[in-house]
Amino acid sequence: MRSVSDHRAADDERLTVLALAARAGAPADVEAFARAVYPDVRRFLVHLTDPQSAEDLTQETFVRALGSLPRFAGRASARTWLLSIARRVVVDRFRSAAVRPMIADVPDWRAAAERRQPFETPGPDDAVALAGLLAEVPRERRDAFVLTQLMGLPYAEAAELIGCPVGTVRSRVARARSQLITSLAEAEQAA
Repeated sequence: MRSVSDHRAADDERLTVLALAARAGAPADVEAFARAVYPDVRRFLVHLTDPQSAEDLTQETFVRALGSLPRFAGRASARTWLLSIARRVVVDRFRSAAVRPMIADVPDWRAAAERRQPFETPGPDDAVALAGLLAEVPRERRDAFVLTQLMGLPYAEAAELIGCPVGTVRSRVARARSQLITSLAEAEQAA
């Protein structure tokens, strides 16, 4: 029986082989690679942003990735490479939004803002509760937690993706887990 880490390593190797094959630009190879990694990229972007934004950001990630695919050398797993592109897409989107002025051209801007908020995240109730609690965790800790605990990446790959030492990722995950436990306990007491 294979362990989860063996399965993850085999899957990472399969995705990397698909990416290396897709470098030549053959439509079937590119499609096979994109189909194989699409769910992971979308799920990662939903955790970094929201379900509505994630679709656009996923498309932007693939536009960038496919443009740089011929230069992919396979030094890291294709999943790590693609998730790092996705993370940069989110950062670029936030930076772009931060410098753009926000104009509310509706009479009741509060009601319009409330209507744009996601009402339901698909999946079990636990996933919805976790998403709400994760929103309260500082971004650095949340990124480390999502990558390792929800996406299942090894700590070393998460550290490479985030750009910090493995020990820092472990610390951030531990602090995020502690904050989530405390928040959950407080929410249960309030209910």
